[in-house]
Amino acid sequence: MGWDFRILDGQGSVPARSSALTQAIALKPAGIILGTIDAAEQAPIIEQAVAAAIKVVGWHSGPAPGKINGVPGVITNITTDPLEVAKAAGLYAVVDSGGKANVMLFTDSIYAIATAKTNAEKAAVTGCAGCKVLSVEDTPIGDLSNRMGQLTTSLLSKYGKEWTYSIAVNDLYYDFSAPPLQAAGVDPAAGYPRQISAGDGSVPAFQRIRDKRYQIATVAEPLHLHGWQCIDELNRAFAGQPPSTYVAPVHLFTSANIDKDGGAQNIFDPGNGYKDEYRKIWGVK
Repeated sequence: MGWDFRILDGQGSVPARSSALTQAIALKPAGIILGTIDAAEQAPIIEQAVAAAIKVVGWHSGPAPGKINGVPGVITNITTDPLEVAKAAGLYAVVDSGGKANVMLFTDSIYAIATAKTNAEKAAVTGCAGCKVLSVEDTPIGDLSNRMGQLTTSLLSKYGKEWTYSIAVNDLYYDFSAPPLQAAGVDPAAGYPRQISAGDGSVPAFQRIRDKRYQIATVAEPLHLHGWQCIDELNRAFAGQPPSTYVAPVHLFTSANIDKDGGAQNIFDPGNGYKDEYRKIWGVK
Protein backbone atom coordinates (compact mmCIF):
# COMPACT_ATOMS: atom_id res chain seq x y z
CA MET A 1 0.00 0.00 0.00
CA GLY A 2 2.99 2.29 0.41
CA TRP A 3 1.87 3.46 3.86
CA ASP A 4 4.20 4.33 6.72
CA PHE A 5 3.45 2.51 9.97
CA ARG A 6 4.62 1.99 13.54
CA ILE A 7 3.99 -0.95 15.87
CA LEU A 8 3.46 -0.09 19.54
CA ASP A 9 3.43 -2.94 22.06
CA GLY A 10 0.70 -3.07 24.73
CA GLN A 11 2.83 -5.59 26.67
CA GLY A 12 -0.13 -7.55 28.03
CA SER A 13 -1.30 -5.08 30.68
CA VAL A 14 -4.00 -2.39 30.90
CA PRO A 15 -1.59 0.49 31.75
CA ALA A 16 0.80 -0.47 28.95
CA ARG A 17 -2.05 -0.65 26.43
CA SER A 18 -3.22 2.79 27.55
CA SER A 19 0.31 4.10 27.16
CA ALA A 20 0.68 2.61 23.68
CA LEU A 21 -2.60 4.16 22.52
CA THR A 22 -1.64 7.54 23.97
CA GLN A 23 1.68 7.35 22.12
CA ALA A 24 -0.15 6.42 18.93
CA ILE A 25 -2.42 9.46 19.15
CA ALA A 26 0.60 11.71 19.76
CA LEU A 27 2.09 10.52 16.47
CA LYS A 28 -0.98 11.99 14.69
CA PRO A 29 -1.55 9.04 12.34
CA ALA A 30 -4.31 8.75 9.76
CA GLY A 31 -5.43 5.48 11.33
CA ILE A 32 -4.94 3.10 14.27
CA ILE A 33 -5.44 -0.66 14.27
CA LEU A 34 -6.19 -2.11 17.71
CA GLY A 35 -4.50 -5.51 17.83
CA THR A 36 -6.25 -7.52 20.59
CA ILE A 37 -6.79 -4.34 22.60
CA ASP A 38 -10.22 -4.47 24.24
CA ALA A 39 -12.01 -1.37 22.94
CA ALA A 40 -14.32 -1.07 25.96
CA GLU A 41 -11.32 -1.16 28.28
CA GLN A 42 -9.67 1.71 26.38
CA ALA A 43 -12.82 3.60 25.36
CA PRO A 44 -11.82 7.02 26.81
CA ILE A 45 -8.53 7.02 24.89
CA ILE A 46 -10.19 5.76 21.73
CA GLU A 47 -12.58 8.71 22.03
CA GLN A 48 -9.53 11.00 22.04
CA ALA A 49 -8.31 9.38 18.82
CA VAL A 50 -11.69 9.83 17.14
CA ALA A 51 -11.83 13.46 18.30
CA ALA A 52 -8.47 13.94 16.56
CA ALA A 53 -10.01 12.60 13.30
CA ILE A 54 -8.03 9.35 13.49
CA LYS A 55 -9.75 6.32 11.93
CA VAL A 56 -9.80 3.36 14.33
CA VAL A 57 -10.25 -0.30 13.33
CA GLY A 58 -10.23 -3.18 15.81
CA TRP A 59 -8.92 -6.72 15.54
CA HIS A 60 -10.17 -8.97 18.38
CA SER A 61 -11.17 -5.75 20.14
CA GLY A 62 -14.75 -6.69 21.03
CA PRO A 63 -17.02 -9.66 21.61
CA ALA A 64 -18.33 -9.87 18.03
CA PRO A 65 -17.56 -8.81 14.45
CA GLY A 66 -18.66 -5.36 13.30
CA LYS A 67 -19.68 -2.45 15.51
CA ILE A 68 -18.70 -2.55 19.19
CA ASN A 69 -21.47 -1.64 21.62
CA GLY A 70 -20.51 1.31 23.79
CA VAL A 71 -17.50 2.25 21.65
CA PRO A 72 -18.94 3.90 18.53
CA GLY A 73 -15.56 5.33 17.57
CA VAL A 74 -14.29 1.95 16.35
CA ILE A 75 -15.31 1.65 12.69
CA THR A 76 -15.47 -2.14 12.80
CA ASN A 77 -14.09 -5.07 14.76
CA ILE A 78 -12.45 -7.80 12.68
CA THR A 79 -12.69 -11.33 14.01
CA THR A 80 -14.11 -14.70 13.18
CA ASP A 81 -17.46 -14.90 14.99
CA PRO A 82 -16.28 -15.89 18.50
CA LEU A 83 -19.56 -17.57 19.35
CA GLU A 84 -19.27 -19.83 16.31
CA VAL A 85 -15.60 -20.49 17.12
CA ALA A 86 -16.51 -21.44 20.69
CA LYS A 87 -19.42 -23.58 19.53
CA ALA A 88 -17.14 -25.48 17.15
CA ALA A 89 -14.62 -26.13 19.93
CA GLY A 90 -17.25 -27.16 22.46
CA LEU A 91 -19.13 -29.46 20.11
CA TYR A 92 -15.90 -31.07 18.95
CA ALA A 93 -15.23 -32.10 22.56
CA VAL A 94 -18.77 -33.48 22.80
CA VAL A 95 -18.51 -35.48 19.58
CA ASP A 96 -14.91 -36.65 20.11
CA SER A 97 -15.82 -37.94 23.58
CA GLY A 98 -18.90 -39.76 22.42
CA GLY A 99 -20.99 -37.48 24.63
CA LYS A 100 -18.95 -38.04 27.81
CA ALA A 101 -16.56 -35.08 28.00
CA ASN A 102 -15.48 -33.67 31.38
CA VAL A 103 -14.18 -30.26 30.38
CA MET A 104 -11.87 -27.67 31.91
CA LEU A 105 -12.37 -24.17 30.44
CA PHE A 106 -9.49 -21.69 30.39
CA THR A 107 -10.22 -18.01 29.84
CA ASP A 108 -9.11 -14.43 30.55
CA SER A 109 -12.09 -12.35 31.66
CA ILE A 110 -10.32 -9.04 31.08
CA TYR A 111 -11.19 -9.51 27.38
CA ALA A 112 -14.85 -9.30 26.40
CA ILE A 113 -14.19 -11.59 23.44
CA ALA A 114 -12.71 -14.25 25.75
CA THR A 115 -15.71 -14.11 28.08
CA ALA A 116 -18.12 -14.42 25.16
CA LYS A 117 -16.21 -17.46 23.89
CA THR A 118 -16.15 -19.14 27.27
CA ASN A 119 -19.87 -18.70 27.81
CA ALA A 120 -20.57 -20.23 24.39
CA GLU A 121 -18.16 -23.11 25.05
CA LYS A 122 -19.92 -23.82 28.33
CA ALA A 123 -23.33 -23.78 26.64
CA ALA A 124 -22.15 -26.22 23.97
CA VAL A 125 -20.74 -28.64 26.54
CA THR A 126 -23.61 -28.49 29.03
CA GLY A 127 -26.07 -29.01 26.19
CA CYS A 128 -24.80 -32.59 26.18
CA ALA A 129 -26.52 -34.68 28.86
CA GLY A 130 -23.47 -36.88 29.48
CA CYS A 131 -20.92 -34.04 29.54
CA LYS A 132 -20.00 -31.52 32.22
CA VAL A 133 -17.78 -28.53 32.85
CA LEU A 134 -15.43 -29.33 35.72
CA SER A 135 -14.26 -25.75 36.23
CA VAL A 136 -13.79 -22.37 34.55
CA GLU A 137 -10.24 -21.18 35.18
CA ASP A 138 -9.77 -17.43 34.73
CA THR A 139 -6.06 -16.96 34.06
CA PRO A 140 -4.53 -13.81 32.49
CA ILE A 141 -3.05 -14.47 29.08
CA GLY A 142 -0.32 -11.95 29.81
CA ASP A 143 0.92 -14.00 32.79
CA LEU A 144 0.53 -17.57 31.54
CA SER A 145 4.27 -18.26 31.68
CA ASN A 146 4.16 -17.73 35.44
CA ARG A 147 0.76 -19.23 36.26
CA MET A 148 -0.18 -22.00 33.87
CA GLY A 149 2.38 -24.56 34.98
CA GLN A 150 1.37 -24.48 38.63
CA LEU A 151 -2.33 -24.30 37.73
CA THR A 152 -2.07 -27.39 35.51
CA THR A 153 -0.31 -29.35 38.25
CA SER A 154 -2.96 -28.27 40.77
CA LEU A 155 -5.83 -29.27 38.49
CA LEU A 156 -4.25 -32.65 37.80
CA SER A 157 -3.95 -33.23 41.53
CA LYS A 158 -7.58 -32.22 42.13
CA TYR A 159 -9.32 -33.92 39.20
CA GLY A 160 -6.92 -36.63 38.02
CA LYS A 161 -8.32 -38.81 35.23
CA GLU A 162 -11.75 -37.19 35.61
CA TRP A 163 -10.31 -34.28 33.61
CA THR A 164 -10.66 -35.53 30.04
CA TYR A 165 -10.88 -32.35 27.91
CA SER A 166 -9.63 -28.77 27.96
CA ILE A 167 -10.95 -25.86 25.93
CA ALA A 168 -8.97 -22.60 26.04
CA VAL A 169 -9.68 -19.27 24.39
CA ASN A 170 -6.14 -19.19 23.03
CA ASP A 171 -3.47 -21.72 22.00
CA LEU A 172 -0.97 -20.01 24.30
CA TYR A 173 -2.46 -21.75 27.34
CA TYR A 174 -1.21 -25.07 26.00
CA ASP A 175 2.32 -23.77 25.45
CA PHE A 176 2.56 -23.75 29.22
CA SER A 177 0.30 -26.69 30.16
CA ALA A 178 2.11 -29.26 28.00
CA PRO A 179 5.38 -29.29 30.04
CA PRO A 180 3.68 -29.97 33.42
CA LEU A 181 1.51 -32.65 31.80
CA GLN A 182 4.64 -34.32 30.50
CA ALA A 183 6.41 -33.90 33.85
CA ALA A 184 3.44 -35.54 35.58
CA GLY A 185 3.83 -38.57 33.35
CA VAL A 186 0.68 -37.96 31.32
CA ASP A 187 1.15 -40.04 28.18
CA PRO A 188 0.23 -37.96 25.09
CA ALA A 189 -0.64 -41.20 23.30
CA ALA A 190 -3.30 -41.91 25.94
CA GLY A 191 -4.94 -38.70 24.85
CA TYR A 192 -6.20 -37.25 28.15
CA PRO A 193 -6.75 -34.48 28.81
CA ARG A 194 -7.52 -33.87 25.14
CA GLN A 195 -6.91 -30.17 24.58
CA ILE A 196 -8.79 -27.92 22.15
CA SER A 197 -8.23 -24.24 21.45
CA ALA A 198 -11.01 -21.84 20.49
CA GLY A 199 -8.72 -19.30 18.91
CA ASP A 200 -5.64 -18.18 17.00
CA GLY A 201 -3.89 -21.23 15.51
CA SER A 202 -0.28 -20.65 16.55
CA VAL A 203 2.76 -22.41 15.09
CA PRO A 204 3.31 -24.51 18.27
CA ALA A 205 -0.40 -25.45 18.24
CA PHE A 206 -0.20 -26.77 14.68
CA GLN A 207 2.90 -28.74 15.64
CA ARG A 208 1.27 -30.22 18.75
CA ILE A 209 -1.75 -31.33 16.72
CA ARG A 210 0.45 -32.80 14.00
CA ASP A 211 2.56 -34.68 16.56
CA LYS A 212 -0.52 -35.65 18.62
CA ARG A 213 1.06 -34.26 21.77
CA TYR A 214 -1.16 -32.48 24.29
CA GLN A 215 -3.47 -30.79 21.76
CA ILE A 216 -6.02 -32.30 19.38
CA ALA A 217 -7.60 -29.27 17.69
CA THR A 218 -7.58 -25.52 17.18
CA VAL A 219 -10.20 -23.26 15.64
CA ALA A 220 -7.60 -21.14 13.90
CA GLU A 221 -7.92 -17.50 12.92
CA PRO A 222 -6.91 -16.58 9.34
CA LEU A 223 -4.30 -14.14 10.61
CA HIS A 224 -2.94 -13.03 7.24
CA LEU A 225 -6.42 -12.58 5.80
CA HIS A 226 -7.44 -10.54 8.86
CA GLY A 227 -4.34 -8.39 8.45
CA TRP A 228 -5.30 -7.61 4.87
CA GLN A 229 -8.86 -6.94 5.96
CA CYS A 230 -7.63 -4.47 8.60
CA ILE A 231 -5.90 -2.49 5.85
CA ASP A 232 -8.97 -2.71 3.62
CA GLU A 233 -11.28 -1.42 6.36
CA LEU A 234 -8.95 1.51 7.03
CA ASN A 235 -8.73 2.23 3.32
CA ARG A 236 -12.53 2.24 3.07
CA ALA A 237 -12.71 4.65 6.01
CA PHE A 238 -10.14 6.99 4.42
CA ALA A 239 -12.30 7.00 1.26
CA GLY A 240 -15.47 7.75 3.22
CA GLN A 241 -16.95 4.34 2.53
CA PRO A 242 -18.75 2.04 5.02
CA PRO A 243 -17.01 -1.08 6.39
CA SER A 244 -17.18 -4.28 4.36
CA THR A 245 -19.06 -6.36 7.01
CA TYR A 246 -17.05 -9.42 5.85
CA VAL A 247 -16.66 -12.17 8.47
CA ALA A 248 -14.32 -15.09 7.72
CA PRO A 249 -15.89 -18.55 8.22
CA VAL A 250 -14.90 -20.83 11.10
CA HIS A 251 -12.28 -23.51 10.41
CA LEU A 252 -11.45 -26.35 12.83
CA PHE A 253 -8.03 -27.97 12.40
CA THR A 254 -7.45 -31.53 13.62
CA SER A 255 -4.83 -34.14 12.79
CA ALA A 256 -7.09 -35.21 9.90
CA ASN A 257 -6.83 -31.89 8.02
CA ILE A 258 -3.73 -30.29 9.55
CA ASP A 259 -1.88 -30.10 6.22
CA LYS A 260 -4.63 -28.27 4.31
CA ASP A 261 -5.52 -24.55 3.98
CA GLY A 262 -2.04 -23.40 5.01
CA GLY A 263 -1.69 -25.91 7.84
CA ALA A 264 1.39 -27.43 6.21
CA GLN A 265 3.04 -24.05 6.86
CA ASN A 266 1.62 -23.96 10.42
CA ILE A 267 -0.91 -21.23 9.71
CA PHE A 268 -4.52 -20.94 8.59
CA ASP A 269 -4.31 -19.15 5.26
CA PRO A 270 -7.34 -19.82 3.05
CA GLY A 271 -6.53 -20.60 -0.56
CA ASN A 272 -9.35 -18.43 -1.86
CA GLY A 273 -7.30 -15.78 -3.64
CA TYR A 274 -8.15 -13.02 -1.15
CA LYS A 275 -4.88 -11.13 -1.69
CA ASP A 276 -5.54 -10.76 -5.41
CA GLU A 277 -9.08 -9.59 -4.69
CA TYR A 278 -7.90 -6.96 -2.21
CA ARG A 279 -5.23 -5.75 -4.68
CA LYS A 280 -7.98 -5.27 -7.26
CA ILE A 281 -10.05 -3.25 -4.79
CA TRP A 282 -7.05 -1.08 -3.89
CA GLY A 283 -5.80 -0.69 -7.45
CA VAL A 284 -2.32 -1.97 -6.66
CA LYS A 285 -0.21 -4.79 -8.09
